[in-house]
Amino acid sequence: MRILLLADIHANWPALQAIREEYDVCLFVGDLVDYGVDPAPCVDWVRQHATHSVRGNHDHGVAQDVEVEGKNGYKYLTGETRPLSRERLNPEQIRFLSRLPLTKMVTLNKLRFLLVHATPRDPLDEYAPNDLQFWERRLEKVDADVICVGHTHHQYVLEVGEKLVINPGSVGQPRDGDPRAAYAILEDTKVDLKRVSYPIDETARAVNESSLTAQVKRHLIEIYQKGGVTRSS
Repeated sequence: MRILLLADIHANWPALQAIREEYDVCLFVGDLVDYGVDPAPCVDWVRQHATHSVRGNHDHGVAQDVEVEGKNGYKYLTGETRPLSRERLNPEQIRFLSRLPLTKMVTLNKLRFLLVHATPRDPLDEYAPNDLQFWERRLEKVDADVICVGHTHHQYVLEVGEKLVINPGSVGQPRDGDPRAAYAILEDTKVDLKRVSYPIDETARAVNESSLTAQVKRHLIEIYQKGGVTRSS
């Protein structure tokens, strides 16, 4: 069985379109919206193609119309792009985000998969680094073979005893210095962390054609081009 694992698409439609893998099952671990300006086709793609999905903190925020205030960094960009996310989604798409589960357990090829955006302890918001001791504490009472997470926008695979933690990185907004879209392919217990180039100029053009302020446009495009943390983040 070939499994496509995706996370943190963040309304970047050109990045999602660039992933052209063959797969039997698609797993999505949250954050379809915010930052990018094309949430609708991304939501529709996941609705049509993802076999199992869970909710990310940004999906929750858009669905519940949570206001975010921040003077700089990603919180600032979230607050600035959230109204546009809601404006460009229809009621059915927003309902889809609101109905995504916080966690999901599925069995594939006799392996138990736990899907969660952040961590089992805090499904939406806890930041989970590639750290063995951190994950040992989080997985003490978790009865699963493979734990699939996102949220950090960094790729990693970590063996924690007999369990495997996989973060495929971010499709739409990588933050590890590599601007290419990130994802993972799983075949049995083999994990292949992958990257693919996408037309960043198309994403930038869509941002520039949006109603966002000039400052937000500049910050977002710099992040797309540099693959993450910049002076604006």
